[in-house]
Amino acid sequence: MSEDQMTENKMLFVAEKETFLARAIMKKVRDDGIRCLYIPCSVDEINKNWDDNSLITFFVEDLSNNIKETLHYLSDRMEEAGNQMILICEKSDAGHIYDHISDSLIYETFVRPFDNENYVKSVRDFYQKLDAGELKKSILVVDDDPNYLAVVREWLKGTYRVSMANSGLQAIKWLGKNKVDLILLDHEMPVTSGPQVLEMLRSDSETKDIPVMFLTGKSDKESVMAVVALRPEGYFLKTIEKDELLKQLKDFFVLHKS
Repeated sequence: MSEDQMTENKMLFVAEKETFLARAIMKKVRDDGIRCLYIPCSVDEINKNWDDNSLITFFVEDLSNNIKETLHYLSDRMEEAGNQMILICEKSDAGHIYDHISDSLIYETFVRPFDNENYVKSVRDFYQKLDAGELKKSILVVDDDPNYLAVVREWLKGTYRVSMANSGLQAIKWLGKNKVDLILLDHEMPVTSGPQVLEMLRSDSETKDIPVMFLTGKSDKESVMAVVALRPEGYFLKTIEKDELLKQLKDFFVLHKS
């Protein structure tokens, strides 16, 4: 693995103490080419050392009140940043830990005693999926303007898996074979309009629950009210700036965790 890849694949290893077992586990990960940083189980220490680590291993030897406080903090911070956790704990502690952190944040749980090789394989699999974009949320952008499609794709591709359709019918056909986490749908399209596409989506059991946000170039009150009346999950004016679009999409996925 190259040095650049190692820089990209960084993991925090959070534990109350850097015990012999903790050091042995971290060595296995480092030998596999992952940059692994030990952090004491402390909110201040985690906050001080927080970086662009996509994965956190939380190693629990004793379920103390300090652990619970740290879990609460980690849960909030991970939801905000989109991280995942590998949990290592005693079987008797697992249920209590799940009470303090969302299932959606836990990539995998290892109950002690466990096989170090399986743990390292899980870490490796996580980064392989991350590099392949499999852990990213997927967004389908539907718009008849190819230039606008290209701009939005360029804005989103670093954070999301982005697919594009240049008509409502093409989008419906694509969704017959693919799954998506969110649809950004142009409200004003020729032939099959955005509202017509939304109606088709909601009448099909396979697509009725996919969140839809409208894209609209009209900002006058009457036009906006017409969009809102269709009860999409939200809407964006096409004049929105990149940073604001990314922020609002991030907020949406935080609030609509599966």
